[in-house]
Amino acid sequence: MGFLDIFKTPRDIVKEEIVEVPWHLLARIEQLDEIIEESKAKPVAIFKHSTRCGISRGVLKLLEKNYNLTDDQLKLYYLDLIQNRDISNEIASRFKVNHESPQMIVIKNGVVVHHDSHHSIEAAHLDRFV
Repeated sequence: MGFLDIFKTPRDIVKEEIVEVPWHLLARIEQLDEIIEESKAKPVAIFKHSTRCGISRGVLKLLEKNYNLTDDQLKLYYLDLIQNRDISNEIASRFKVNHESPQMIVIKNGVVVHHDSHHSIEAAHLDRFV
């Protein structure tokens, strides 16, 4: 603890303890081919988020609060459904997973091995795939 730490508020201290989630933006349909290839080396997860939905926002906050994996363990993609509905539709078609929002899809070796939606989405579920 340094001398200047006495001026920190409890909020400042909590902010320092928060580990940033290593999100990767999914914003191009071509990235789906890359994701399939990446999933052959390590698991990949796609979080489909509706920026207009309160449930989706709450699930996102809880996921970020409890997420503890590194980018080396699992690559985590974020898809804004409002901006990229075409990508969401392609995910549903390509991976044979019905569209839901919010939704978490885990891909290993090019195939979906797990998916959750709404309040079933939990960061702890991702630990099983690393």
